[in-house]
Amino acid sequence: MKTPIEGGCACGAVRYRCDSEPVTMFLCHCRDCQRASGGPFVAAVLLRREDFEFVKGTPRYHATPSTSGGMHVRGFCPECGSRLTGAEKDTPTPFIGVTASSLDDPSGFRPRMHSFASRAQPWDRMDDDLPKYETYPPRPGRA
Repeated sequence: MKTPIEGGCACGAVRYRCDSEPVTMFLCHCRDCQRASGGPFVAAVLLRREDFEFVKGTPRYHATPSTSGGMHVRGFCPECGSRLTGAEKDTPTPFIGVTASSLDDPSGFRPRMHSFASRAQPWDRMDDDLPKYETYPPRPGRA
C-alpha cells in the first residue's frame, strides 16, 4: 500500500492521514463489526497510532463491550455517519484500525487474515488461503 495513507468519510467532513506502512490488514467477523457495518465483516487496516492523525474534522465515538473484557471504540463522522476507526478503549496500544472502505484508494487493501472466524456467518465465504483466528489474532510485535 502506498504511503501516505489517506482517507475520510463519505461527505468529506473528517479526513485522516498516516505516513507509515500498514502493520497488517484483516477481515473481522465479530458480531460488533457485523452490526456496525451491516455486512458479514469489516475490512480493516491496522496502522501505527504515532504516524496517524486526523487532518480535518473530529470524529464522534461510540463504545461497545469487547470480547477482551474492555471496550471497543468506533470513530465515525458526526455529519454523515461513515465509520472510520476502531480501537480498544483505555488499553495502551500503539495501533489504530481504519476501515478499508474509508481509504481514498482501497485498491491496495490485501487482507492477511480473518479474525473472529468463529463468529462468521454460515453464508460468509471466507478465503481459505488466509489464516483464520477463532477470536483475536496474535498482537503484532509479540511472540
